[in-house]
Amino acid sequence: MLDLSVELFGIKFKNPVWVASGTFGYGLEAREIYDLSKLGAVVTKGISLKPRLGNETPRIVETPCGMLNSIGLQNPGVEAFLREIYPEMEKIDTHFIVNVFGETEEEYVEVCVNLESAKKVVAYELNVSCPNVKKGGIVFGHDPKILGNLVESIKKRIKKPLLVKLSPNVTDIVEFAKVCVDAGADGIVLINTLLGMKIDLKREKPDLATFTGGLSGPAILPIAVRMIYQVYDALGDKVPIIGVGGITTHEDALEHIYAGASAVQVGTANFYDPYAPLKVIDGIKAFLKERGYGSFKEIIGKAHQVC
Repeated sequence: MLDLSVELFGIKFKNPVWVASGTFGYGLEAREIYDLSKLGAVVTKGISLKPRLGNETPRIVETPCGMLNSIGLQNPGVEAFLREIYPEMEKIDTHFIVNVFGETEEEYVEVCVNLESAKKVVAYELNVSCPNVKKGGIVFGHDPKILGNLVESIKKRIKKPLLVKLSPNVTDIVEFAKVCVDAGADGIVLINTLLGMKIDLKREKPDLATFTGGLSGPAILPIAVRMIYQVYDALGDKVPIIGVGGITTHEDALEHIYAGASAVQVGTANFYDPYAPLKVIDGIKAFLKERGYGSFKEIIGKAHQVC
């Protein structure tokens, strides 16, 4: 039997295909479409300490080969999440990873601590593409020292694995990945969205109410693959890399994996094809069988072996 399972940071995942934060709600919305137990994991929409209304509209716009979003991290806050949403998650037979963010280091820590007792939540994914209000608005993921301090502070207070989703809007992605690993991160998620803008020529102004937003979709696939390759080349299997960015087909996912990803997340594709993650799983399985591989783990980082 072909083995698609993979063990990462002490947790066994039935397959390496997850759904990305912000593209799949909290995993509950898709229950009427298909059996979510087929997924390797669900990464939830971001959760903060207090409720957030998000940004003004319009906050989503299509672009060539992708989309821009500026949702503003709308969510009910961690207390409401645990009270109203989490009980339903317990009924689903797959792993859940909660995306966490805050405006201060203390908020990040408090959200994670609040989630420690939620057994269905197996790990945290830090969204560090948020401004630190105590540091004049500098983005957590854009300053190595601030980023390292954040990871260290959270790791001191939690027992569950901590993944850091890095921003690609930096000069050297390897430097930031190393900072996270040195500070105790259990995994690196590559990549978050790229900063972009689209202008409406009829209105003669930017399409998004916030002017700029995060670019996702097929357009960013080559950038994600390049950054995964660079980080894996520098760190090897020191910690797992989770690939996200531009994955629409199993071929896209395999590029991430060959570059060094131990698992992948399907994101923007969920908006126009909810079945995309299942197609990616089936495609990877068919590819491995065709090539004669016995397990998924055999192809992780394989592109590095021929260079």
